[in-house]
Formats: sequence, C-alpha cells, structure tokens
Amino acid sequence: MKIPNKIDLANIPTPLNTITFNKTKFFIKRDDLTGVELSGNKVRKLEYLIYQAKKEKADYVFTRGGLQSNHCRATVLAASKAGIKSKLFLWGKPYEAVDGNYFIDKFLDSEVKYLSKKEYEHASLIMDLERRAFEKNGKKVFIIPEGGSSPLGIWGYVECIEEMSLQVDLSLIQSIYVAAGSGGTAAGLLIGLALNNVKTKVNAVNVLYSKDYIRNRILTLISEFKTHFDLKFDLDENNLNIVDGYSEEGYKDITEDKVKVIKDFAKQTGIILDPAYTGKAFNAFNDLVLKKNKGMKNIFLHTGGLFGVFSHKKKYLSV
Repeated sequence: MKIPNKIDLANIPTPLNTITFNKTKFFIKRDDLTGVELSGNKVRKLEYLIYQAKKEKADYVFTRGGLQSNHCRATVLAASKAGIKSKLFLWGKPYEAVDGNYFIDKFLDSEVKYLSKKEYEHASLIMDLERRAFEKNGKKVFIIPEGGSSPLGIWGYVECIEEMSLQVDLSLIQSIYVAAGSGGTAAGLLIGLALNNVKTKVNAVNVLYSKDYIRNRILTLISEFKTHFDLKFDLDENNLNIVDGYSEEGYKDITEDKVKVIKDFAKQTGIILDPAYTGKAFNAFNDLVLKKNKGMKNIFLHTGGLFGVFSHKKKYLSV
C-alpha cells in the first residue's frame, strides 16, 4: 500500500491517556495536542493537502467553513508556513469582537469572503468561480474542501489508526467516539480499522448536518477513497453509527446543560472542550458510555477546538 507524501505539521504521536471523570475511567486520544496554533484533527489532514498544494505550485489555497471554523484557522496557519496565501469563504458576518479562530484568520491577513447561510449551501461553486477569476489573473489556486475532508485529506486518520494500534489493543475496544462535522475524520478512522481488519465501531456524533446526510457523506468519502487510491478492503457499514440529537441547538450554539458538563469535565481533568464539536461529542460519550461504566471499552477522540471557546466565553462563564 503506497501512502501519499505529506509535510510535517502535526506533533504526533499524540497521547492515548486513561483519565477519570465522575469516578469513571476511560480512554481519551488527545488529538487536541497535535500543536498549539496548528492544533486539532484538521492538522493531520492538512499534512497531505498542503503538500499537494506546494507540489502544484499554488499561490493560494481556498477553503470554507463557519466564522469560527477550526479547519479554516488551521489552513491559514499551515498555508502561511508553506509560503502560500489563503482565502476563506466563511459562513457568517464580520463583527467587532474579533476573537477565537476568526481572530487568527484576521491576524494572519487571510482574505475573507463572507457568505450567508443560503449562499454557503453553494460554497463549492462560489469557490470554483473565484478560482477561475484568480487563475485568469495568473494566480494558481488549490481548493481544500470543508474540513479538509477529501480522499487525500482523510489519509491523516487512516494513519491515526496505525498510531493508536501501537498504544492500545484495538480488538478490545468496542467503539471510538468522535465529533462529525464534514465527516472526514470518521471516514479515515473506518478505513484504517478496515485495512487492519479490526471490528471496532465508529460512533460519529453529528454536530452539523442531518443524520442521513452525514452518514451518506462519510460512506461516499470512503467509496471515493477506494476508487482514487485503487485500494481493496471490506468495510462493514454497520461499523458506522451516527449519534444524533446532541446538536439540536445548531452548530454555532450550545446549551447551558452541555456547558455544565464541559465545565465539570474541565475542573476534574484540566481539559477544556469546545462548543461546536468536542463539547457536544463528549456529552454524548458521557450519556452513552461513562454513565454506563463502559469507559475502558471505548475511546473518546478529542479533536481540539480550544480557540472556539472564546467566542462563547459569556456562556462558558455563566454556568
């Protein structure tokens, strides 16, 4: 199996720790520790994507996400490190309180095009039209999809399974819980498990799209990966479970009861979870695993997102 080339951005391997919350022990994979500025799960994907952008001699990388997108912030930093300019297509409006991920985007002078929710539904087309305009002016553009979730990008989590298999016997693990926004992390995990013939399930906690959409998105990514890299492996679709109902307040918001769990967790462990992804995923993990004392049979994958906390600081301080 030929693995594509990549650049080194992430501090890996990240730890797989055993910690305790409310007297229940469990495994946590600390992918929030892939770096400081370049932190979280997006960095593993960007190692492959930015390598390809450099190979294609791109002047710009384009990508998209919400105003507080972890992926967009990581892309801006990774592109800067590679000497490539960036342009973001962000779902939201500019506002005076420039903080969190959005602060870093602005601090590094990334170009930004703001999109309404309706426009964001067509963000891929908008980025492609902008790419054509740039290339007419002699600027080569490399487009990175939402969340870095492409057949190339998800190699980051195919390899993460190899890393985790050296840290724990995955055959003894029932499932891995992970937040699912664009679906690339879950897709990479499932491929890595299938390639290693491990039956561990992936519980993808849906934080953004509908349950059916994100399931189809993950399975489509896996199919595209097999075709693009001409790899043969058997994947049991029953090993993918979409955990729904933990983001009914919407991707950009979080309820106070969830923040209460996040605060209790931080006070007991020193680990802070974000409002869009890991905070919601951990609430699901807490309800479905920890409260049933199954922590040592399941892994919580902490995908980062600390910068996103600052745009919700009032809510975090109110509980």
